[in-house]
Parts: sequence; structure tokens; C-alpha cells
Amino acid sequence: MEEMRQIAYTTVLRACAFATLAIFCVMIGLSFLPRSAFQAGGFLTIVMTLVLVLKAREARTKNHRHTELWLYLPKESRPPQAVAQKMISTIMRETYLTFARWTAIISIVMWGIALFFSVIGL
Repeated sequence: MEEMRQIAYTTVLRACAFATLAIFCVMIGLSFLPRSAFQAGGFLTIVMTLVLVLKAREARTKNHRHTELWLYLPKESRPPQAVAQKMISTIMRETYLTFARWTAIISIVMWGIALFFSVIGL
């Protein structure tokens, strides 16, 4: 069970890292306007949060054999078909929601920084 959680964490982390790289690139492109850069970062991060929430919702019904977790799980570690769907959907849902919470917090921080820049006139 713990091995499945680690694989789920790794796969979602990798996807979030790619999204974060794209958000960072947009923010660097707007770095000459700090308020706008953090507003864009906050907005795009909240979009990432919404995508993660939607993926968590989808995880309940997605076929477990079509998940990245199932593909990375060694054959000898795979659970029996009778319980695999429930286990994998639960683990993926929890993982997506964990990352959604983290990205929501990051988005709030970015919006707070944008508000700070707005107050000081940048």
C-alpha cells in the first residue's frame, strides 16, 4: 500500500512540476510588472488547483488499469483485481486532493503578494 502511495505521489508531483514550470515562465515573462506577474501566477495556480480537484473527482470512476500508477507498479506488487479499483482510485483521489490543497495555498500567497505590490504602488 505504501509503495502505491509513493508512486501516486511521484506521478502527481511530476505533473505539477511541469505545470509549475509553465507558470514560472509566464511570471518571468511579466517580471517587469511584479503585480501583474503575481496576479498571473495566482490565477494560473488556482487553475491548476481546479484541474487537480477535477482529476480527484475523475479518479473515482477512472479504470485503474489506465492510470500511470498501475503502469509503474511492479506486477508482483499489484493488488488483486477484486480490490485494485477501489484501492487505486482512493489513493489517487487522496493524492490529487493533497496537491490541490498545496496549490491553493500557493495561489493565496501569490495573490497576497500581488495585493502587497498593488498597495505600495508597483
